[in-house]
Amino acid sequence: MRTFATVVKALFLLAVSISLLISSSKVFAEEVFQPVFKPTLTIEKAVGIIKIDGKLNDRGWENVGKATNFVERSPGDNTKPEVETEAFMTYDDSKLYVAFVCHDQPAAIRATMCQRDQFTGDDAACFLVDTYGDANWAYEFFVNPYGIQKDLLWSSVGGEDPGIDLIWESAAQITDSGYQVEMAIPFASIRFPNKDVQTWRVEFWRNRPRESYKQYTWSANDRNEQCWPCQWGTVEGIKNVHPGKGIEILPSVVTYQSGSLSQAEDKGLHFKNSDPDGELSLGGKYAITSDMTVEATINPDFSQIESDAAQIDVNTTIALMYPERRPFFQEGSDIFRTLFNSFYTRTINDPQLAVKLTGRMGRTSIGFLSALDQNTPYMIPLSEMSVLINSGKSFANILRGSRTFGDNSKLGFMINDRRLDGGGSGTIAAFDYDIRLSKNYSTDGQFIASHTTEPSDTLLTSELEGLRFDKGRHTAVFDGESFYGSAFITRLKREARNWNFFIDYDQASPSYRTEIGFDPVMDYRNLTVYQSYNIYPKNSIFVNITPQASTYHRWSFDGVKKTEDNEVGVEGQLKLAQINFRLFFGQSSELWGGVQFDHLYGVMVDLSGWISNRLGCDFEYNQGVGIARYQLVKDNETTINTSLFIKPVDRLTIEPDFNYFKSTQVGTGKELYRGYITRTRIKFQANRELSFRLVVQYDDFDQAWEVDPLLTYRVNSFSVLYLGSAYNYNNLNLDPNAQSQWKMTSRQFFMKLQYLFQT
Repeated sequence: MRTFATVVKALFLLAVSISLLISSSKVFAEEVFQPVFKPTLTIEKAVGIIKIDGKLNDRGWENVGKATNFVERSPGDNTKPEVETEAFMTYDDSKLYVAFVCHDQPAAIRATMCQRDQFTGDDAACFLVDTYGDANWAYEFFVNPYGIQKDLLWSSVGGEDPGIDLIWESAAQITDSGYQVEMAIPFASIRFPNKDVQTWRVEFWRNRPRESYKQYTWSANDRNEQCWPCQWGTVEGIKNVHPGKGIEILPSVVTYQSGSLSQAEDKGLHFKNSDPDGELSLGGKYAITSDMTVEATINPDFSQIESDAAQIDVNTTIALMYPERRPFFQEGSDIFRTLFNSFYTRTINDPQLAVKLTGRMGRTSIGFLSALDQNTPYMIPLSEMSVLINSGKSFANILRGSRTFGDNSKLGFMINDRRLDGGGSGTIAAFDYDIRLSKNYSTDGQFIASHTTEPSDTLLTSELEGLRFDKGRHTAVFDGESFYGSAFITRLKREARNWNFFIDYDQASPSYRTEIGFDPVMDYRNLTVYQSYNIYPKNSIFVNITPQASTYHRWSFDGVKKTEDNEVGVEGQLKLAQINFRLFFGQSSELWGGVQFDHLYGVMVDLSGWISNRLGCDFEYNQGVGIARYQLVKDNETTINTSLFIKPVDRLTIEPDFNYFKSTQVGTGKELYRGYITRTRIKFQANRELSFRLVVQYDDFDQAWEVDPLLTYRVNSFSVLYLGSAYNYNNLNLDPNAQSQWKMTSRQFFMKLQYLFQT
């Protein structure tokens, strides 16, 4: 019995020992990978020359700062990535150098040979830097495995802005163990504090799109922290660097020849060609200090190389807003952003002269822009519509300032003024704030006071004769009236891992008008309440599921209920083909044009994803009962928007999209309108400099074709040669007794050459 007891005791001790060994091995395995929040990297000056070729074999890369221990921030939550990533960083007197070694199976890497800023769905290494460390704005530098660049400017107000273009170098190469990336960012291309020793917030980031869109970062990510740059790591050790007081000169020449279909008494309808013509323009930039820049341009070429994509506007009564692509407005664009669109740069349409000053001095940011515009767009906002006209020449001034304080909070102001040639003016003074209350809660807002003096030219606004606003105190026509107005917005937000919400109240008085901003309607008080809950299922095909609900109410300024809209929905991601989905259902009622419309509803389904490296797609379907605003009846509305991204080979992409809209009257089934717009962009990249692009668009509403071929040779962001043309065709009914005919109604050939000189 004693022997048996001894054996049992020995077996028990052995089992306990094995259990402890297994347990300790698990603990050890967990301890091997430990996410690091807000890591620190100390770097030193490069000991040799670095050539940007993607090889990382230069002496300058020896013994430099190295960032490792990357985490998977999405879809994982600070988990160990499937593959390793290493980042390196150093500098010399004129440039900052960043490199990545991204381990992976070479055959699985996704990359596109294309123009800068135009890759999507690719593997990419990214360097993020907040040089001032106040979480107000930051630069983002992306490079794909072919060395193609993409840069963005992130701001706390507007999020990511793709409009910025900076001068920097990049190279990459695919290796047997993955791919490598090199970046060289001139100190002259970025703004940073005027100090002998720099301490910057930085993030090393890697995108790895597979079945899920995986994101790896150097810094661990807290999903309960609403401030994104606040979680980045810190780089120390950059000393005695200055961008200098260099000058940039950007001359450009545009030559063109156009023709159009015209009517002549002796020849009838015929195509008339104009004589070739051209324009010269000159731009310049001077870095006064490391954090202040002045920029000027004379007779700038603000034409769009690619026309804006057509938008369906058959059932809207307000002006459409288009993105800004013009280089002059890129420097310091984040400084001018506010919650209201108080400065919409496309209201400066055709300037003869423009000057801009932007600077950041410690926690203070300042921006000033002045422009003499030859063809000024003027927006007249009303309670249910807006009217856009050309008011001729004007002189515009915009002054913006802000200062951060405390834990990533900010106060700011803006003053805008426009003086029209021949009389008339518009001025606003605005105050805004963004205050962080805690880790999850923040509040922001803006108050604007406006003063408007209308021009005295009723011919420009004759179609508005009889329309009045502000309880009939003012007319909509240009009859020289002067009036004051105001606008206000405030929001309370919670951003966290799971439960999120915001409460938004905003209003604009009946006499509010901003001539350099984009505020297409007035006379309203809006209240919006929104909340959502993020769910991260484990061992599921879902990456996340987010149910959400919102309610929106609108009143006129004197308290008349105009709109009520309640919506529920769900969105999320799948661990399959990077599928994102959105499903929403809403019910609403609205007082429009003096008629009360009840029992309106809408259903929306949106699916997008990447079926493979070669094929991406997006499909959106909307069905419901709405308002035919010009006919003042209820209508059954169907909208379909779909787009594809097709990449037969890495140098060729085809991007078709299709937008369809149909409306029939409720009860009668009468078709009110139906049509579609289809647009296809075909791009071929011969090498990093030379590319060809063809855009073909058909607008069924206007019965119009547009064909725009373009050849581009790009040395860098600003040194570029364009050779292109534009053709417009319309379906014309020339003979009432015959069928309509397709005719080329206009055509233009153009060449644009610009080259950036830097000293």
